Parts: sequence; C-alpha cells; structure tokens
Amino acid sequence: MKYMNNRRQTGFTLLELLVVLGIIAMLAGIVGPQVMKHMGESKTKAAKVQIEDLAATLDMYKLDVGTYPTTDQGLQALVEAPANAKHWNGPYLSKSKVPLDPWQNEYHYVFPGDHGKFDIFSYGSDSREGGTGEDQDVDSWE
Repeated sequence: MKYMNNRRQTGFTLLELLVVLGIIAMLAGIVGPQVMKHMGESKTKAAKVQIEDLAATLDMYKLDVGTYPTTDQGLQALVEAPANAKHWNGPYLSKSKVPLDPWQNEYHYVFPGDHGKFDIFSYGSDSREGGTGEDQDVDSWE
C-alpha cells in the first residue's frame, strides 16, 4: 500500500521574505534620520549640563581659593592644586580628570570671561566656532 503524505510544508516563500525586508528597510529609512537628529540634540543638552556643573564647581573653587583659576591654569585646577593656590581644598570633581565634551574634545575656559565671570564653552561636533544643529556652540553664558 502506498502511503500518501498529507502533510504540507509550511514556511515563508522567498517573495514573502523580500517583501518583509523591503518594509523593514523603508521603515529604517524613515525612522533612522529622526533618531540621529535626537542623538545630536541629546549631546548638545549633555554638554549644557556639564558646563553648568563645571560652573558650579568653579564657584566652589572660588569660595576656597578666593578667585577663579586663570585661563592658563584652566579647568585642570579643579583636579590638581595650582602652585599658588592657597586654601585649595580639592579635588573639586569626583573624577581624577576634567570631563571631555560629548564629542570627546576639551572644554574651553577663559577667565576673566568676555560674557560673564568666566566663560566655558564647547564648539560642538565640528570643533569650529559657530554652526547649527549638532555643530552649534554650547556655552555658559546663554
């Protein structure tokens, strides 16, 4: 007697898989740029928060030492005592080095500042003055 195999093989055809992959690619093309836009915005916001934290830390430094660090001493004075800093009570940062901006560049520090007591700023992702979007400057005076 012949056995008839009544089982049907189930699975996806190549055409069905290609349609699903096409839909996924289309969604990635639409959603991807929006996600990247928000990532750039979040880095700018993170830089602003870091600058505010550094400004508050500089105020604590001034309370102890009597003045803000010079431009030459820079933000490094928050983690290492400058040679002429009496009453230095640091380190003022929880880590042993000054944080980099979200684009892995050093923050710029100027004392006395052109826009306030001191100026702290980052040039953004392009490391150049000016720019828009993720390339915009982030600073302590705005």
